[in-house]
Amino acid sequence: MSLLKRDRAALVVVDVQEGFRPAVERFDEVVAQTVKLVRGARELGVPVIVTEQYPKGLGATVSEVADHLPDDSDPIEKTVFSAARAEGFELAGRGQAIVVGIEAHVCVSQTAHDLMADGIDVHIVADAVSSRAPEDRDRALARLERSGATVTTTEAALFELLERAGSPEFKFIQSLVK
Repeated sequence: MSLLKRDRAALVVVDVQEGFRPAVERFDEVVAQTVKLVRGARELGVPVIVTEQYPKGLGATVSEVADHLPDDSDPIEKTVFSAARAEGFELAGRGQAIVVGIEAHVCVSQTAHDLMADGIDVHIVADAVSSRAPEDRDRALARLERSGATVTTTEAALFELLERAGSPEFKFIQSLVK
């Protein structure tokens, strides 16, 4: 486990899709925090990888997030639970993954565990992950932390990537978290 570094990290957005909106607890918070992270990643030059679980049934990535994705961040369609096992998933040589999304106890957890098994330093953003049931989310976060993932928050992750104040990037990141 180490602090996030913008030249080593990639943001992995797992299945923040319309089909989950009515069923997932804290969905609006997950979306809001994911938007902050996507916007911050773009500003800081951190690659963004987006996945969609069975989009024919669960819909596309929510527009609130999709509207801020970099042009080269086309969602990866998948039917496997772990994004790391999806065809086309690649961290672009990055050794750190900032993982957010839905559902914490299924796709987020399996993605994080696969990445850790591959030697990737995984950071789970607690305020940007959820599940349909609070108990599933809570147990997933505890299990991930016991397994070696760093559990963090949106603001902490963004300021770790930023590293210092006094730059135009600082003002942008500060405006995101206010």
